[in-house]
Amino acid sequence: MGPRHLMRLRALLAIIAAAALGCAAEVRSATVHATPPLAAWWQQPDDLASRDLFNGPWGAEHAPDPDAEYTFVRPKTGGFNPGVIVRDPQGREWHVKQSSEHHGAEGPAEVVLSRVLSALGYHQPPVYYLPSFRMRDAKGTRIEPGGRFRLHLPSLVARGEWAWQENPFIGHPSFNGLLAILMVFNSSELKNSNNTIYAVKGDASTGVWYVMRDLGDALGRTGKIAPQRNNLALFQQSGFIKDVRNGFVDFDYHGRFGEMVSRRITPADVVWGCNLLAQLTDRQWNDAFRAAGYPPDTASGFIAVIRARIVQGQRVGAGSADSR
Repeated sequence: MGPRHLMRLRALLAIIAAAALGCAAEVRSATVHATPPLAAWWQQPDDLASRDLFNGPWGAEHAPDPDAEYTFVRPKTGGFNPGVIVRDPQGREWHVKQSSEHHGAEGPAEVVLSRVLSALGYHQPPVYYLPSFRMRDAKGTRIEPGGRFRLHLPSLVARGEWAWQENPFIGHPSFNGLLAILMVFNSSELKNSNNTIYAVKGDASTGVWYVMRDLGDALGRTGKIAPQRNNLALFQQSGFIKDVRNGFVDFDYHGRFGEMVSRRITPADVVWGCNLLAQLTDRQWNDAFRAAGYPPDTASGFIAVIRARIVQGQRVGAGSADSR
């Protein structure tokens, strides 16, 4: 190879190296700027006492029409409860998690928790409850068991899962505080497949949401194999905080992924979450359960247990951690 060709080769290699360094710098810059702000996870609810827990953050305008005829699109795959995906007369697509005697009423519990978490500042997709609905498919039109209706919105684009074990918000009070809040409701499954990252069109402040959804495995008795959801008697019989040991709260928790709360949640975390919950009014609690179709007496039973747990959680920082 002659000197001229060697010089050209060296120049070409220099250009390639510079381009590679520029790409690496661009990747590093993109990684830094890709770290989401806290608002992508949680936003301080300065107007908590005025938030609507019946219609939720999406309002009545996004709710399913109880009198409409829904067109079957396809079966819902995945999850514990059966379900379908349907389209309403407006062309909106709904993911319906149906309740059944065999599988239990998971949908109402999910709507309650979704209403509460959204009021406390955690992002939630639009979810509602219908006790039944009219559906048309190839076999005709019939009345179907209702349940949780989750609206598919073009402005919310699912981009995969986020993990409890690794995410940008570990260490902030709102992270362990959420785990403590979930313990108040006996949430049984802290699995990553329930966690969704949404790209949010039109949200210039964050552009992305980290959401825990599919919240229905709650309001009963925790368990790894056969948790009992939406069962007032079992919820009343179950415990909440057993003790505080070595600076961590020991919960009466028997669900899957117990390592997420075992020797991890401090009294300060529990106080943080329970202080937020304590700001919800009687009207808001009743609205959350009414939105999910609970009879008033059943709702009152659940609310009484929840309120007792909130008080216990607020006192745990002072060393009052009885077994109830």
